[in-house]
Formats: sequence, C-alpha cells, structure tokens
Amino acid sequence: MTTIKAVRAIALEAPLDPTQQVTAFGPRLKASIVLVEIETADGILGYGEALARYSLRSYVGLIEDLLAPRLIGRNAFHVEGLWQEMVRVITGKAGGILLEAISACDIALWDIMGKATGQPVHHLLGSTGRGHVAAYASSITWGEDAVATKQVEAALAAGFRSIKIKIGAPVARAIERATLVRRLVGDGVELTADGNWAYDFDDALRVGRSLAELGYAWFEEPVISEDVEGYKRLRTALPIRLAAGESEHTVWGCRDLIANNAVGVIQPDAARAGGITESRRIGHFAYAHGVPFAPHVGFCGAVCNAAGLHLAAALPNFLTFEAMTFDNPMRQHLATTDVGAVALLREGKLPVPTGPGLGIEIDKGFVARHRL
Repeated sequence: MTTIKAVRAIALEAPLDPTQQVTAFGPRLKASIVLVEIETADGILGYGEALARYSLRSYVGLIEDLLAPRLIGRNAFHVEGLWQEMVRVITGKAGGILLEAISACDIALWDIMGKATGQPVHHLLGSTGRGHVAAYASSITWGEDAVATKQVEAALAAGFRSIKIKIGAPVARAIERATLVRRLVGDGVELTADGNWAYDFDDALRVGRSLAELGYAWFEEPVISEDVEGYKRLRTALPIRLAAGESEHTVWGCRDLIANNAVGVIQPDAARAGGITESRRIGHFAYAHGVPFAPHVGFCGAVCNAAGLHLAAALPNFLTFEAMTFDNPMRQHLATTDVGAVALLREGKLPVPTGPGLGIEIDKGFVARHRL
C-alpha cells in the first residue's frame, strides 16, 4: 500500500514584468503559487500546485493544519475518497482558497499514482492516445498598443495559428484593440478575447457583437462568473461562443453554465478547480452536454501546466490548450524540463509529458530561492 507519510506546503513567489500582462484588473506584478509535496512511506514524492494570488501563507496553513491530517496514513490511490474527505472540511458551497488548496493535494496524489505504477497520468485517466495537443497563444496584453503588437508578432513567429487577447473597459477601446489585432494577423489566424468580467450585460453585448463581426472564435468571461443568467442571455443574443469556468472550483459550480447551454467552451484550471479529479469530472459533465473542454492555466506554474496537458490528452471533448507566452518563472523554471513551453510548439501543437506521474521533476534550487 502506498501510504502517505508527510504533506508539505511551500509558498513560492516571483516578480513579473508589469508591462507584459495587463488585464481588465490591471497589471500583474508577481506570480505566486503554493507547491505541495506529498511523500509516501516507500519514498515516492508527488507534487501538486495551487494558484495562490492572495495571502500565500493562508494556503500553507490550510494544507498543513487542515488537510494534511486527513491524508497522512492513508492510501494515496484512494484519490476519490480522499478528495471527498478534504472537501467535507467545509460546509455549504465549495470554492475559493480551500478548493485551491485541495487542488494542490489532489494533483500530488495523481503524480504519486503515476510514479508508483510507472505510467503517465493521462494513461491512468484513460488516454485518448494524443501525444500532442492543439494550443493557442495566451494572452496578448490589454496594455499599450505597441507592446500588444510586439506580442502578436512574436506569437505568429512562434507558429501559433490561434491567439487570445485581453480586453477591458471602456467598450470603444476594447473594440479598437480587437480590430487592431485582427488587422495584424489577417483572416487566417483564429482569435479569441478575454474580458475578465469587465462588462455589464449591455456592454458585453456591444463588445460581443463586434468580436463576432471580426470573426473571433470565443468571448471569454464577459461578465462576472456567478451571473449564470447573464451568460444565458448573452448566449442567446450573440453569434459567438462564450467561454468560462476558470473561476469555478467544482463540477457543481460549472453545472449551471454547462447544463443551461450558457457557454460554448468550459475552462477549468486544475490548480483551482479541485485538481485533476474534479477537473476530469467537469470535463466529463461537459462532454455529456456537447460542450468542448479547454484547460486553463493562466498565471500558474509548471505543475499546473503538466496537469492541464495530461487532462487535454485524456478528455474526449478536448478543444485547445492555453500556452502562456509571457515570462513567468513559476512556469519556466519550477521544473527541470520545459512543460507547455512555446519553444516546444510544432505545427500548432504542444507535447504531452511522457514520464511517470506528471512527467516533470521539481527544481529544488528554484524552490529554495523563491520560497517565502
């Protein structure tokens, strides 16, 4: 039995270039995650990741004080039961910091199972056989036009045929930016746009109509994620797919968006949405409703990227993978090998890790330099 011996949570933080990733919320100044290391009695180390944008140390306390006692001494292969026990720590709607903390533990358990069996995680999930998965460049900044133009040119030079842009308020500027990028790439490149909740219903309607006229493939998070009714109304009124799900933490949170046909693409993030276990549930629920699955990775690190690639290789309704193109030390240097890196792109696709577990090794020196 692969018994869990220890659970360790490590808060990591690194600065970002504030000119390179500006969203509707403003410039992103740092990347911050919590790395979870789970050790078994027979010496296997499994790694997981939680996106931790605020109050990093709170995650460490939750994981080590609240979740670890429910894992230590248990069989790491009992991942479904352990997930249920971790989520029962809270009552009411599951979400927020605790689910992100559970995500890190869950990913680490899948890493352990893969290493214990000598199989990559996507084989344990029931792989479709995809060794490479379609990817899009993410994301062109909502900052200065000159910076955005350079980022678009770099994405095209790297070989991307699908690119996502960030947009925000005011509406007129968002439409100008969408028009500029369409002019830069021409008609042969797929474009998508991410509003990061910047709009109310009426402004989202104006922006969405313009995006549709410009041939954009989807409009991501136009309104706040809890506004399912708003998504339903927009979906009926706009001739463009809506995308959402990165801000949801469970299949229950995604249920209404999917079952009500409110979105045309679902985008759970394994470092937020309950790890691999719950992200797979979301993907399968979406599959049953004919909704494509596009794993989100955003500002996450290498562990989340690896988890997303394994999910992409396993789920039958996979659409495309988010390949982040801006510099992020957590993504580029946390692991000793590249994962989800632009340099690995071939014919618009990225390779899925092939080693046991997540197929990556953690750079202990990087962890030591960036831990709080």
